[in-house]
Amino acid sequence: MSEGRRGPSLLQTIALTAVAMVAFAANSLLCRLALQQRGIDPASFGSIRLVSGAITLALVVRLRVRPSVAGRADWLAAAMLFAYVAFFSFAYLSLSAGTGALILFGAVQLTMLGAGLGSGERFGPAAWFGFALAVVGLVYLVSPGISAPPLFGAVLMAVAGVAWGLYSLRGRGVADPLAATARNFTRAVPLALALSLGFVASAHADATGVALAVASGALTSGLGYVVWYAVLGRLSAMRAATVQLSVPLLAAFGGVLFLSEAITPRLAAASVAILGGIALVLSQKSQSARR
Repeated sequence: MSEGRRGPSLLQTIALTAVAMVAFAANSLLCRLALQQRGIDPASFGSIRLVSGAITLALVVRLRVRPSVAGRADWLAAAMLFAYVAFFSFAYLSLSAGTGALILFGAVQLTMLGAGLGSGERFGPAAWFGFALAVVGLVYLVSPGISAPPLFGAVLMAVAGVAWGLYSLRGRGVADPLAATARNFTRAVPLALALSLGFVASAHADATGVALAVASGALTSGLGYVVWYAVLGRLSAMRAATVQLSVPLLAAFGGVLFLSEAITPRLAAASVAILGGIALVLSQKSQSARR
């Protein structure tokens, strides 16, 4: 009987993880599609994304059976969430979906690994090699050349990744991650609206652009986070970190299928270096933890 129950649970975990990763990759595709078609400006896209995400998460928290755990107001976390959404939106004015996702998740993981080093965590030789390989891959991706992505867009996306990494670090150990995320989305909304006011002269949005921004906020961000939190408790920290390395690849192939983007040799080589290097660090950390 117990084996029969474990089977569906494993399949459910795999399915939920896959849904969450597709949702995260879809964020890049939706933003890039909206801006590529010039259906909306980046400031408005970010604001609508945060507002629709805040509404969705608030409804989920309100409708769930489990009561919410009260938490302190973390305005720094909300500021990091806002910075991630804002820089992410403006970066996709010039980056392809796959390149943007690779820079984003590379910067996220490197930020969190750097924070571990700063807090006294020790890396072995193999982990240091992986860390260096990931950094070299990121530098190679954005270094000057005929196939290099626009430097300004790459810098914006790297800043978005650092902000998301810091936001993730702020969220470690919170009693109720879902409720905390809902509150942070709500606190980030006024910051996003203030940014939109600053760009009101260039603001524009058609029905398609608004729909894509709402989908990004309500579905791939709001509900995507709900699914991710549902599966996090079933994954080890190393597996949770490693599985997110699939997002840039999903975004790259999604860009090929839906946005007619090309996977360049530079992007492919940088992907191997960045994702392989980070995976090597994570595997070494897991072995050290077991020892």
